[in-house]
Amino acid sequence: MELDQLLRLMADRGASDLHLKPMRPPLLRVNGKLMPIDSDPLTPDQIESMVQSILSPAQKARLDEHLAVDIGHGVHGLARFRGSVFIQRGTLTATFRRIPIEVQELEELGLPDVLMELCDLPMGLVLITGPTGSGKSTTLAAMINRIARRRSAHVITIEDPIEFLFLDDVASISQREVGTDTPSFGRALRDVVRQDPDVIMVGEMRDQETISTVITAAETGHLVFSTLHTNSATQSIDRILDSAPVNQQKQLRVQLEQVLKGVVSMMLVERADGKGLVPALEIMRATPRVAELILKGDTAALQEEVENSVSYYRMQSMNQSLIALLVHGTILYAEAMRQSPDPEDLSLKLRKMFPTIEEQGEDMSSTADYSQILELQQFRKLYEEQEERHKIHLTEMEARTGELQAALQERERQLQEMKQSDAARASELDKALNEVQRVEREAQDKIDKLTERIKELNQRLVSGAR
Repeated sequence: MELDQLLRLMADRGASDLHLKPMRPPLLRVNGKLMPIDSDPLTPDQIESMVQSILSPAQKARLDEHLAVDIGHGVHGLARFRGSVFIQRGTLTATFRRIPIEVQELEELGLPDVLMELCDLPMGLVLITGPTGSGKSTTLAAMINRIARRRSAHVITIEDPIEFLFLDDVASISQREVGTDTPSFGRALRDVVRQDPDVIMVGEMRDQETISTVITAAETGHLVFSTLHTNSATQSIDRILDSAPVNQQKQLRVQLEQVLKGVVSMMLVERADGKGLVPALEIMRATPRVAELILKGDTAALQEEVENSVSYYRMQSMNQSLIALLVHGTILYAEAMRQSPDPEDLSLKLRKMFPTIEEQGEDMSSTADYSQILELQQFRKLYEEQEERHKIHLTEMEARTGELQAALQERERQLQEMKQSDAARASELDKALNEVQRVEREAQDKIDKLTERIKELNQRLVSGAR
């Protein structure tokens, strides 16, 4: 079986990843779970033949030198794939991730509106973080695509390898691949400031040099997007600070406090209906309090600040995002507990909102049971206040309705009187008209008789004269 055939099979089955490992059938990751296809186990020679056919000479050299290489591979009319080829137990092994040809919109991904606001920032650093397969690349691509459609800007991406292919729209986009268009992330970032960028996207902040250069680029007035393999906003800040020597961390905190605009940490969780995965997100924004905590190095307090800033700044912790998905029936209780970074905290929050949640378990997935949503403490008071206002408004409306009904009845009475009065006047008018006609007839009769008499007298006068 050829590699492209496996990649097409992967796309047909809706798999996100393909794993090629000696002495096992090819494995597909569908809805987050690895499943073997119905095939004979692959031999080391078969895998080597598949992989070597798509490697360039430079990639083969890097594989020989580093025993691992990341590649991009496209299948015409199907999709692009991000591949990782590496040595395990002395034999070649490879994984491939499917990257759709069409970049999805943020709205299609079901992501919060706050991510759209991050795309409109004039400058600063925005991080998309999460474990492998959490949707970082797809989300970042959707954000860059939104910028391309809306901003007249020069966007430069630095990736290893290039994943999504962007097309110029309102913006002009230049994509550089490490190993093909530039020797390293560090060199590409040093060069990028001379290439008149407005927006810079760095595929991943992998080391201290890349982190330092990315922050410097954000300091010089550019909007910079990048990713980290961390599970929360707090971990992301700690990872950046820990990347620098101890004597440089104070300066790094000052820089980070000035340039960081947002951290979005992601994970994909299984939907309640079993039809795919849905993103859960932790969102931290650069509020004055967040900037102060970063400057002080008090990253432990960031989580509490995030959870307390939901209403005004629309930040949220990962547990709060899981609760939102659970309340809307998008995921099951068991899945929320399994994916939570802090299950005890999640359980405590849920018990406060839903006293019988532990007994209900997966029954919590019902979206039709509105009584459960009313148990949310933060909504119950608002609901009761709204209900009281509704009662007052209803009483006022009933009183007003009574007044209007009384006015309407009075108007109808007046209208009836007017109709009766008009009928009497019409009757009197008919009588008067008849009387006028009678008088006219009598007068006409008298005139006719008088005329006859005059004619008769005239004739007599004429006869007498003769």
